Amino acid sequence: MNLGQKIKERRILLQLTQEELANRCELTKGYISQLENDKVSPSIETLELILEVLGTNFSDFFHGQKKEIVFGSSQQYSKQFEGYRQIWLVPTSQELSMEPILVEIEPHRETFHDYAHIGEEFGYVIEGEIMIVYGDSKRICKTGESFYIQSNTMHYVINPNDVSAKIVWVSCPPNF
Repeated sequence: MNLGQKIKERRILLQLTQEELANRCELTKGYISQLENDKVSPSIETLELILEVLGTNFSDFFHGQKKEIVFGSSQQYSKQFEGYRQIWLVPTSQELSMEPILVEIEPHRETFHDYAHIGEEFGYVIEGEIMIVYGDSKRICKTGESFYIQSNTMHYVINPNDVSAKIVWVSCPPNF
């Protein structure tokens, strides 16, 4: 089996660059390149992490993936950013038409500024209150409310309050 080639094929299927995969695994781009070219062999722990980020596990990766329709918390991938955390709710969403994530924003913090790109985005506020910045416009969205935007304008979310906010956010197509 050509492990590096199989990892590369899965990464490309998910439309991830080597750098994006490396960042999500807290590895270097150089290591991912060497791995894909079979110049290094990963430890079991490193391979397990890479497969998790690629939305699969040992069994499915080596024996063929089954189509799942229910995803548990153990399958979710989480990444902490400065002031907020994203949890990918469907581990294989990068290969699908939409990407649902849970975003938890700390008090008085904001998400990254997402510049114009192709697509649409939907959000539903589970807890707290947020301010959506969409180009020059700012709108408040409270618990139980939702927003829907075209992604063709710079946009991001601010939590202007003293308590955390939680949003289910769906991007279509997936946005890395």
